[in-house]
Amino acid sequence: METMESKTTVSVPERIPMINILGHRDEVLRALEAGLEPVQIHVLGQDIRLSGPEADVALAADLMNELISVAGTGEHLTVDAVERAITILRSGLAKPTDLLNSDILTNRGKTIRPKTLGQKAYVDAIDDNTIVFGIGPAGTGKTYLAMAKAVVALQKKEVSRIVLSRPVVEAGESLGYLPGSLNDKIDPYMRPLYDALYDMIDSDAIVKLLAAGTIEVAPLAYMRGRTLNDAFVILDEAQNTTPEQLKMFLTRLGYRSKMVVTGDLTQVDLPRNQRSGLGLVRRILRDVDDIKFIELGSADVVRHRLVADIIDAYARYDAEEGGR
Repeated sequence: METMESKTTVSVPERIPMINILGHRDEVLRALEAGLEPVQIHVLGQDIRLSGPEADVALAADLMNELISVAGTGEHLTVDAVERAITILRSGLAKPTDLLNSDILTNRGKTIRPKTLGQKAYVDAIDDNTIVFGIGPAGTGKTYLAMAKAVVALQKKEVSRIVLSRPVVEAGESLGYLPGSLNDKIDPYMRPLYDALYDMIDSDAIVKLLAAGTIEVAPLAYMRGRTLNDAFVILDEAQNTTPEQLKMFLTRLGYRSKMVVTGDLTQVDLPRNQRSGLGLVRRILRDVDDIKFIELGSADVVRHRLVADIIDAYARYDAEEGGR
C-alpha cells in the first residue's frame, strides 16, 4: 500500500523567539528531527515546514503546536522535555502540555513538575487520596515530587507542618561506633531529605522552619507513640521497614493529615530473614478506600538515560536468576 505524502506549515507567533523553540545552537531542533523521523523539518523565519508520510506529519504538527503553546508561557524548551513530549504524544494517552504545564512549585527560577505519565498519575493521586504509596526504582522522583507537594500544602496553609521520616536501618549495630551525638550519627541518613528541601525553600527559611518545628526531619523510630494531626507526612525508603514498623507509622495518621510512603523494593537493606513491610502492605491495604498505590518504572526515570537502561538490565537479570 502506497504511503500518502503530506506537507504542512506550523507558524510560530512573532512574540515567541525562535530560540525558545529550537534551543541553544538548534539542539532542540536536532532532537525533534531525530524523534520525528521520517518527517523532514525545515525552518524559515517563524515558519516550521513539515513534510513526510501523512500520519507522521500530522503527529509532528500536533507536537509542534503543543510545544509552541508551552514556549508561549515563557518556558525554554529542552532536549529532555522534547524527547519526553514525543514519547507522550506517541502513546496517545495524554498531551505533552498536560505535563509540561503541570507546575507544582517554583523556587529561585527552578520549576518542579511531573515529567512522565507515571509521575503525573502519582502527583494526581497525592491530590486525591489521604495515603499514597509511591513504589519504584531510583530516579523516578518518588520522594522529590512528594516533598514538593508537601511544601505547597504548607505554603497554602492546607497543613500546619511537614514531617519527613526514614528508617535508619543502614546503620545497623554500627551506629553506636560512629563519632558525635545521636543527631550527628543519624544526620547522614536524613541528608537526602534535607537536600530536597534546600531545592524547594530558601535556606534561611528552612533554618527557621526547622527551629520552629514546622518542618521536622526524624528517624522512623521517633514516630512511635505519636499522633500526627494537620500534617503532611512522608516516609522515605519504606522498603527498609518491617511489617510492624510500617503498621506503626501508618497508624500515626491524625486528622487533616496526608501521608506519602515511598520505596524501592529492589533495594531492600533488611537482614535476609526479615520481610519488608512495603512488600507486604499492598496485599493488606489494596482494597481500602482513600489509599492509592502508584507503581513507577524505568520509563519514569528522570536521571541520566543510562539509569533506565541499568534498571532494565538488572530486572532482566533478576528474572533470569529467579527462573533457575
